[in-house]
Amino acid sequence: MKTLAALILAQAAPLAGSAAMPTGEEMVERIEANDAQLFWGFFEGCDPDAVADLLHPDYRMIHDLGGLPASSADQMIQSARKQCARRAPGGDAEGYKNRRLLVPGSRTIKKLGSWGALEEAHHTFLEWRGQDIGWVQTGGGRYLHIWQWMPDEERFRLLESLSIDHGPAPAYPPEGLEKD
Repeated sequence: MKTLAALILAQAAPLAGSAAMPTGEEMVERIEANDAQLFWGFFEGCDPDAVADLLHPDYRMIHDLGGLPASSADQMIQSARKQCARRAPGGDAEGYKNRRLLVPGSRTIKKLGSWGALEEAHHTFLEWRGQDIGWVQTGGGRYLHIWQWMPDEERFRLLESLSIDHGPAPAYPPEGLEKD
């Protein structure tokens, strides 16, 4: 029994010479920056290789409409590369553009022990419909991200995504935030 307790304590203790996970405002700022970069790379920027290192190698995504679309970081990046190639000149979706916008005031970020953070927020999705129409809001959803602190790298990586509650675009501004 003593050996089991020692093993658990050894796994929970930070490694000597490795950086302690930031907390408070620094943790929030890092997660927010990662979130913005991540969604830019997968949506509007359509450059998954630019954000590949934000994903933990054991990354997994669960989607309410698609099940388990990615069971590894490599699988997620490969899938996004294919989608971006379809948008490129000569692709069957040439010129397609989409955008993801965070719903203001919806995000919460909570510390998970000394190893990570949970981010939860709502976002909306838009598609470009040409110069005459512009950006059209096409839907929305909620996501929960588990960010794991990588002490040797001194940064967070996205370990798991749960993407849920997809449907019509939510009202904007969100209920309770309307101005009189």
